[in-house]
Amino acid sequence: MTERISAGRFHEADGVDDWRCLYHLVSARFRTSSLAAGAAFADEVARLAGSAEEHLRLDLRPTGVTVSLLVRDVALARRISAVAARLGLPAEPAEVQLLNVAIDALVIADVLPFWEAVLGYRRIGDDYLADPAGRAPGFSFQRMDAPRPQRNRVHLDLAVPHDRAADRIAAALAAGGRLVTDEHAPKWWVLADPEGNEACVATWIGRE
Repeated sequence: MTERISAGRFHEADGVDDWRCLYHLVSARFRTSSLAAGAAFADEVARLAGSAEEHLRLDLRPTGVTVSLLVRDVALARRISAVAARLGLPAEPAEVQLLNVAIDALVIADVLPFWEAVLGYRRIGDDYLADPAGRAPGFSFQRMDAPRPQRNRVHLDLAVPHDRAADRIAAALAAGGRLVTDEHAPKWWVLADPEGNEACVATWIGRE
């Protein structure tokens, strides 16, 4: 069984410069010239994973392949990067991200079953829903202490590479957004658009 390590230890390891931790995942994107080239790379990655394929997620597009691992497997990440290098596929670590939809609720147990049913999602724990096919964003539920009728109670949580968060936040502010709070940074920052709709930009730092 692969040793479970922290995000910090993963990033300290040699040979994983292509990869970034995003919440529970580690992801890397490799640029390809065609769908056929991406499929050939994906096929090699699948063979490499072997018995660990249950921890592997592949997103194949004509312009690139995003590889995600559900466990922080340094050895497998290195082997995948080596295959990409051999095939001449450049890594694009700034292009990976993970999107979740967060819903604030007074009583999570009351509202979660509705979203589970309407989305057709699978429940993980007491406060998270996942798309069984792995195609769409997850839904997380955060408990409120009191009603907030004047504040949006649904927002986006966007996990980005830790070394890209500052650029992403700066771009959002330059586009008319505002910083609601950075009291939890660098774990997450809360931003809002000009009408107050919120989004959190998050990194792995502080989630050890």
